Amino acid sequence: MNQKRIALVLALALPLTILAQDDPGFVRLTPDDLNWTISENGPDRVVVAGDPTQEGFYIIRVRFRAGAYSRPHYHPNDRHVTVISGVWYTGTGNEVDWDQAVPLHPGSYMMHPGGAVHWDGAMDEDVVVEIKGMGPAPSIPAGQ
Repeated sequence: MNQKRIALVLALALPLTILAQDDPGFVRLTPDDLNWTISENGPDRVVVAGDPTQEGFYIIRVRFRAGAYSRPHYHPNDRHVTVISGVWYTGTGNEVDWDQAVPLHPGSYMMHPGGAVHWDGAMDEDVVVEIKGMGPAPSIPAGQ
């Protein structure tokens, strides 16, 4: 075999992850890489990309522990939410009414329109959702 063929065979034999890590600009995160901000009174959060407090695109993950939920609130811009794990219960309006909550299972998607009041959370199990949107993205309590 000539040297070019040997080099090609060796390159193809290397794990793709080793080759991909050398590509500039790519980011890979495993669940173990995420540094969650733990909240005693609400959901835990982690920023995956961007900065939701600043102008521009962001991705965050929010973890609701079993029984945790948000009070009615809204955000100034649209937010796109995908359920990663657990069953996420969602509702709209100024009052939390679990009888009217809509359960969303892993893989489900919900769009929160900017300015629309909503609430959400977990019942019997932990829930993780991934939220994408344009910042800044404060949570504004309903009625304010």
